[in-house]
Amino acid sequence: MKLIIADTIFDEFPDAFLGVVILHDIDNSQNKPEITEMLRQAEAELSGKLGNTPVIEHPHIATWREAYRKFGAKPKDYPSSVENLTRRVLNGTQLGYINSLVSLYNTISLRYILPVGGEDLDQIVGDVYLTKSGDNESPVILLGEKEARAPRVGEIIYKDEVGAICRRWNWKEADRTKLTHETKNAFLVIESLPPVPRNLVENAIHELADLVKQYCGGNVAIEFLDKNYRQINL
Repeated sequence: MKLIIADTIFDEFPDAFLGVVILHDIDNSQNKPEITEMLRQAEAELSGKLGNTPVIEHPHIATWREAYRKFGAKPKDYPSSVENLTRRVLNGTQLGYINSLVSLYNTISLRYILPVGGEDLDQIVGDVYLTKSGDNESPVILLGEKEARAPRVGEIIYKDEVGAICRRWNWKEADRTKLTHETKNAFLVIESLPPVPRNLVENAIHELADLVKQYCGGNVAIEFLDKNYRQINL
């Protein structure tokens, strides 16, 4: 099984850079108070990281708003995952403990103000592609929704042989491949576009990998993808 970034992505976003944590034989079944404490600390520190900068003007968020516009998604209607998470926390929402992996990647997303997501490898069919959607994509049910809808043509999606597993790059994930307490094998992704420096993503992905190893065990590996290295084994 591979994660492959299509050439069309780099045609439009030549400096896209992704860090990936690949997980096998982990234990995601436990609810651990230490993880909740880290998440609460990250929530409390978020406003200080933004200072007086409006959310939409923070460079880590503004770059995604511009990217969404490029592939035809209105960021006001479809905020990136990092913008959505940031807004929720600044509005006073305490993020719920869905499971260890989700709480850990939300912690890293808030610490670094970067989009982070993940999928259950055992629910994936075939290879995973980050690509632009065509005109014959299968309808998919997204997290928190009941109705299956197909991606719009030209939308950037992650997909496998069955269909999209995340729409509008990192806007919302499909229910089919979500991380659960039963997840044993998974991959987590941190995404960046300029002006985010690569070393920040590298630091974030190593910190995330260390946290997963500490709290979920298993076999943990790190990979990076860019225009010179467009596919990895999962």
